[in-house]
Amino acid sequence: MSSLTCLQETTCFGGTMGFYSYPSQVCRTPMKFAVYQPPQAQAGPVPVLYFLSGLTCTEENFMAKAGAQRYAAELGVMLVAPDTSPRDGETPGAEEDWDLGTGAGFYVNATADPWAKHYQMYDYVVDELPQLIGEYFPAQSDRQSICGHSMGGHGALVCGLRNRDRYRSISAFAPIVAPTHCPWGQKIFSHYLGSDQATWQQYDACALVHQYSDDRPLLVDQGSADSFLEEQLLSHRLQDACDQTGRSLTLRMQSGYDHSYYFIATFMGDHLRFHADYLTT
Repeated sequence: MSSLTCLQETTCFGGTMGFYSYPSQVCRTPMKFAVYQPPQAQAGPVPVLYFLSGLTCTEENFMAKAGAQRYAAELGVMLVAPDTSPRDGETPGAEEDWDLGTGAGFYVNATADPWAKHYQMYDYVVDELPQLIGEYFPAQSDRQSICGHSMGGHGALVCGLRNRDRYRSISAFAPIVAPTHCPWGQKIFSHYLGSDQATWQQYDACALVHQYSDDRPLLVDQGSADSFLEEQLLSHRLQDACDQTGRSLTLRMQSGYDHSYYFIATFMGDHLRFHADYLTT
């Protein structure tokens, strides 16, 4: 593998907060990501929680705003936050819309031009990045979980549901649970995956609940005052899919909370403790 570039490291809650760049082979462009190593990592490998961020975010938003490092340090869990898309600077149309292209990778493997060359975010998150983390950081690669917010909540659900051997637990904040039925997902999928909507199902969490039998723990927090809830997020569809298949789901509607990182920070400790229960036992 090519070498890792350290962009910045600083001490945080007794551990190390770092930002890095690496020449991704699957995305065929340098990709940035952030890693928080808890103080326990100084003594040996620790379990890992991947956090996938939402539209317009970078690898920094979660680490700067969610307040997760405090809980990760207490629980001995490494945090990894990838960037939300390639930033190759050469994909036509990538900078035209805030919800398409740069900052909007949607955690799929694009098959349509011009996106297919660089936008291979599913393979990057599920395969390449964990291999990289295992090589360069003191990570217990057999103890992984995944979490995300909004577009990243969609990504966490899709990656988690499709790879029960990779992730011990799954959680999400305000996820896009049925992208084939909402404007954001329909726009993204038509550009990245083409017009054949049958291919979209592999990236729709509600469809995947019906395809994959699973008993792993699943936690979702959704704010009742989220302006995107009714049109884009459609949380009730995930509850319906789980009810229909008998899959266990803890869906918590949080009264008064919106779509922001203030919402995420409020319940971040719950999610870290939820994952730690399955990562450390």
